[in-house]
Amino acid sequence: MLPVRIRSFLIARRPRLLGAASGLCFLPLLVQGCGSSSNDSSTDTGASAGVGAAGSGANSTGGQTSQGGTSSMANGGASSGGTLAAGGKGGSAASTGGSAAMAGATSAGGAGGMAGATGMAGTGGSATGSCTVPPAGSALIGWASQSGMGVTTTTGGGNAAPQTVTTLAQLTSAVTGNTAKVIYVTGKLSAGKIAVGSNKTIVGLCGAEIHGHIGLSGSSNVILRNLKIVGYGVGDCALDPDYDASVGCSSGNDAVTINNSAHHIWVDHCDISDGTDGNLDTTQGADFVTISWTKFHYTSRSDPTGNDSTGAEGHRFSNLIGGADNVPGDAGHLNITFHHDWWADNVNQRMPRSRAGKIHLLNNLFTAKGDSYCSNAGQGAALLVENTIYSGVKAPFQIDSNAVGLVSKGNTFPNSTGTTTGSGSAFTPPYSYTPDPTSNLQADIQANAGPQ
Repeated sequence: MLPVRIRSFLIARRPRLLGAASGLCFLPLLVQGCGSSSNDSSTDTGASAGVGAAGSGANSTGGQTSQGGTSSMANGGASSGGTLAAGGKGGSAASTGGSAAMAGATSAGGAGGMAGATGMAGTGGSATGSCTVPPAGSALIGWASQSGMGVTTTTGGGNAAPQTVTTLAQLTSAVTGNTAKVIYVTGKLSAGKIAVGSNKTIVGLCGAEIHGHIGLSGSSNVILRNLKIVGYGVGDCALDPDYDASVGCSSGNDAVTINNSAHHIWVDHCDISDGTDGNLDTTQGADFVTISWTKFHYTSRSDPTGNDSTGAEGHRFSNLIGGADNVPGDAGHLNITFHHDWWADNVNQRMPRSRAGKIHLLNNLFTAKGDSYCSNAGQGAALLVENTIYSGVKAPFQIDSNAVGLVSKGNTFPNSTGTTTGSGSAFTPPYSYTPDPTSNLQADIQANAGPQ
């Protein structure tokens, strides 16, 4: 299968990363989009991987049904259309503009592009987006696009009629069970714990914020998109209701946890910060996960007390993959793709720290100045790191002696120190993709990662 190019919803309209799983990756109507807390008591070395996104589907986010060609461009101006035609950067389905958006062979866009029944959303939306219609997501590629564990690909709530929630109580009720649902979140919700069931698409509108903890324990086929997710530990781990001073920050909750054999999880265009333990941890046999266009960061804090204290590092440990070495249920799982993600302010390590899985980091950005290390290949992990920028950081790579290996291709390391070469072997991804060049990658990610 030949790789296909897509565009993400960006101001800059140029070819973006694309991939496809077994042909086309089928996306649901309008929206697709962000997991279980696991403690790793060691101050260890993180490893991360990312892949791109591929698009197709039955409906356009810029209008109800696109008439374009067979290969969809997922986001943005000058896209070539397809069975799913999506909007430009910041544009919503309610937008009537479009700086150069084309919807394909018969669906029109352009400077005066239509966002109606056959049009596409434009590039002129605001940073917080529409309060009634979500922006287009990126197109799905990576491990979440693949078939396995009884699920063909990740579709979330599919074509279910959207319902809007404005309170924590409404959201926690809406996400329970396995019934397919598309849930729009508006406003800044009170802090709390949210346990998400299967077959859900949860999308933020109008600058939506979820505070506390999102858990995907044993869930499957879930999309989190366009959400600002803030953990309990904003500047102080003791703010977490589960914090134990005799242990330290690791006693608290992740901002997002994916665990207990959860699978087919897609986190897209989210901003995830200040998890007391981790920002987004994937453990206990979870699998088929894609994290795309997401920013990870922390508010400055310390971790001064407890038997697992990390002192000035503040347990600002972003992404743990695998909670311990040689966990039987992890073997053959923990396969994750990270693409167009950004590890930013005050992240100290675990970007990610990995075990067991096949982990693909593609077209990512690291600017976490003052870090201890970035991407780690730990016990049994195979990392493929491609066309990624490590800018002004320490120890871009950390490769444990019991790792399968870390293979580095096309990466750049401006103003960084420490290990920048791989060793061992990795894997060949089962999905198609085309890496973006690194020449304009940093600007693109800084402009477009996170909610739109």
